[in-house]
Amino acid sequence: MANSSSASDLSSGTALLLLAPLTAVMLLILLYPLGLTVWTSVYDGQFSLAAYADLATSTLFLKVLRNSFEIALGGTLVSLAFGYPVALHLAAQTPRRRTAYLIMVMLPFWTSILVKSFALVAVFGNQGLINQLLGLLSGGTLNLPMMFNRVGVILGMINFLLPFMILSILGSLLSLDRRLILAAETMGAGPLRIFRKITLPLSMPGVIAGVLINITLSIGMYITPALLGGRQDMMVANLVDFYTRQTLDWTAASATAVVLLLLSGVLVALLGQVRGARGLAGAGA
Repeated sequence: MANSSSASDLSSGTALLLLAPLTAVMLLILLYPLGLTVWTSVYDGQFSLAAYADLATSTLFLKVLRNSFEIALGGTLVSLAFGYPVALHLAAQTPRRRTAYLIMVMLPFWTSILVKSFALVAVFGNQGLINQLLGLLSGGTLNLPMMFNRVGVILGMINFLLPFMILSILGSLLSLDRRLILAAETMGAGPLRIFRKITLPLSMPGVIAGVLINITLSIGMYITPALLGGRQDMMVANLVDFYTRQTLDWTAASATAVVLLLLSGVLVALLGQVRGARGLAGAGA
């Protein structure tokens, strides 16, 4: 058995040879376009960082960047407000029932975000399902503007972001030592006190991870703000599209894309730190 196992092990040279096609494809479809984008942002006939200097003083870019963070944070907070109770409920279920509920949580992943955004237009529009129902109940006097504004963008985003928040928090809740809760109940602590003193603090790594994942995903969104947002709700990805298709300023578009990539990289690095700290805490326990 040992000889057979050792004979089946691949040498490093064979492994590199097998990985070479995949590596070539990754270099072609990922690193080359990325490198070309970075090069375009710093070279326009001659090497210069003028595009980044222009972005730093651009009122449009700074406003769009602020919009992006405000919308990303708003969508994340709404996802957290709805996601935490759902995760708490799932954690209290039996494994079999939890699996059935998780399938429903994962349903948004089964549909393209483009299709979902178009479907939300029919739901949130002035003549959409919600406003038709409100008009029927109020005799035609109530109509909520939920399209082409920030409300529509955030509502459209949480449809995509909510599963990530639920799954992140659920992981922390499931890893919680139930003996702590039993000990607190034995000492006379009520459900609210147990939640405030034990459940919530120990689930914070999952909460922070969910928040970082949501912000990272939402800050670079393009389709949802393009279909459901207004002119005042442009995000960074929409600004890149504006530079490439309308002003044809490829240098500014590339610089904006690089800034977005760096922001996302910082958020991913923070997420790695949170998960690393969580892993160390689990090992220590």
